[in-house]
Amino acid sequence: MGLNNINTEAAGKFFEAVKNDPQLAKKSKQVKGEWRFEDARPQFKATLSYKEGDRVVESDFPPFMGGNGLAPDPISYCLYGMAACYAGTFMSLAAMEGVEIKSLNITVGNNVDLTMSMGLSSNPIVEGVEMTLTVESDAPGEKLIEIDELTKERCPGVYCLTHPIKLTGNLVVKNG
Repeated sequence: MGLNNINTEAAGKFFEAVKNDPQLAKKSKQVKGEWRFEDARPQFKATLSYKEGDRVVESDFPPFMGGNGLAPDPISYCLYGMAACYAGTFMSLAAMEGVEIKSLNITVGNNVDLTMSMGLSSNPIVEGVEMTLTVESDAPGEKLIEIDELTKERCPGVYCLTHPIKLTGNLVVKNG
C-alpha cells in the first residue's frame, strides 16, 4: 500500500494533477437518510456510498431525548467524523513527508448543553471539542509537532469546526 497504510503513489499523482488543474480538488458529498417510525429499531438510517459500495448506518437518540439508545446518537457520529478525518489527515501528511508512524490513537470529546435544543436557553449547544492524539514514531518530536500543526491547518473536519459554513435548508412538504 505505502507508508502508514497510505497509498502515497496515488496521493502523489492526485497532488500533481491538482497542481495542473485545481478543479480536480473539488468534490461533492451527499448523505440521504430517513426517519423510521417502527418501535424497537434505531430512529434514523442513512446509506453512505463509497468507491467499493454502500454502508447503512443508524442512529438513535438516547432515552432521555426520546429515543431507545439502540445505536450511536448523531453527536457520536460527528465526533467519529472528526476523529477519522484528523487521524487520516495526520497519517497522510506524515506519509507524504516520509515519516513512519508506528501507532496512532485519537480521542475526541465534547461537552453538550441541550438547554438551547429544548428551547430553554440561548446557551451554546456545544461548548467545545477536545482532541488528544497519541502517536508512536521514531521521528523527532519537532517533526511530529510540525505535522500536527499542518493537520490543524489542512484537516477538513477542523475547518468545519472552526469556520462558519453557509447552510441552506430546504423543506419539501407532501400532503397526504
